[in-house]
Amino acid sequence: MILRFLESLEQQRHNQAQSRNVRLTAIRSFFRLVTLRDPASISIATRVLAIPLKRTDRRLVGYLTRAEIDAILAANNLSERSGRRDHALLLTLYNTGARVSEIISLLQPQFSFGTKSFVQFNGKGRKERSVPLWPTTAKALKEWFSESGDRSPAVAFPNARGSSLTRDGVDYILQQAIERAVVNCPSLNNKRVSPHIVRHTCALHLLQSGVDIAVIALWLGHENIQTTHGYIEADLSIKEQALQKMVPAGQAAARFKPDDTLLTFLASL
Repeated sequence: MILRFLESLEQQRHNQAQSRNVRLTAIRSFFRLVTLRDPASISIATRVLAIPLKRTDRRLVGYLTRAEIDAILAANNLSERSGRRDHALLLTLYNTGARVSEIISLLQPQFSFGTKSFVQFNGKGRKERSVPLWPTTAKALKEWFSESGDRSPAVAFPNARGSSLTRDGVDYILQQAIERAVVNCPSLNNKRVSPHIVRHTCALHLLQSGVDIAVIALWLGHENIQTTHGYIEADLSIKEQALQKMVPAGQAAARFKPDDTLLTFLASL
């Protein structure tokens, strides 16, 4: 029955192998519990746990260029209240590289403004982390919080009813900004952009700016630094820099020849 269900996901619902594996992982989780709670069912549980995951292609991390993210951030209508909220939200999303779940649960008291402005996140596994804010982000947030006023609960980015945005709500805001940004940045037409892609974009731009991979892992709240290594694989510029240090095929490698000044200094040691 489980095998037929997994086959129907791919053949009838046309889900990718990744989606099939996610469903199978959930089923396996349940049957691990069955082995503990119902020893009489160990035989069938063992058979289910033996169903293998399908091998899938590992794709490179998707991200936006600086021109593309700048076009998206500039696409909000700041003359409207909703536009100012959307601008502050998308700017925070890009600045912090936060997960959507972290963004929609943010409250105003989690932000601190001053000489050093930052936001305090409660991420996966109840881990807390602080992420610094650019002056432009802090300015946009202070203006937005001043306009939205004190309310209970003090949701940082509320919807029209004053409650927290949903995941779909954040995605809708992003897609609306992309539609407006396409006019000035046509390359966005060829990309499938989600809030998580903005998270990847933050990480890639930090990496391209020379930030250490360990710091990026702390910035994003990764449990394992191996997760962050995916950004190195996706960044072509790092590989191009490595290539420039190599001698092209068919050419003799240059041999270092010290000058007289260096030889005199070494002889004096």
